[in-house]
Amino acid sequence: MKITLYGIPNCDTVKKARVWLAGQQQDFVFHDFKKQGLSREIVAGWLQHLPRDVLVNKKGTTWRGLPDERKAAIVDDDSAIALMLEFPSVIKRPVLDKDGAFAVSFSDAQYKQIFDL
Repeated sequence: MKITLYGIPNCDTVKKARVWLAGQQQDFVFHDFKKQGLSREIVAGWLQHLPRDVLVNKKGTTWRGLPDERKAAIVDDDSAIALMLEFPSVIKRPVLDKDGAFAVSFSDAQYKQIFDL
């Protein structure tokens, strides 16, 4: 089983997910997408499994700080990818990749279901 958790280390939700995974003795790789970056291929792969409206966090401060014209320009996956690569903080966190199955955000109940616990 291969597990990658994408996020930024100072995000509270990411911290909770990391603690949960460690507490369940799940071997995972943490990918800090602010320091390690993201490729177009990674984000496009997420969009094959997750809708862009789930990945783009429209409730966060990064989104709210964007000009209205920029927000209105997010009309398809390509424009969403460009936005997420330019402003990684606009991505709802964390993104969990468990053997090619993807989930966004964290809750105890959600992860228990994902990991069949």
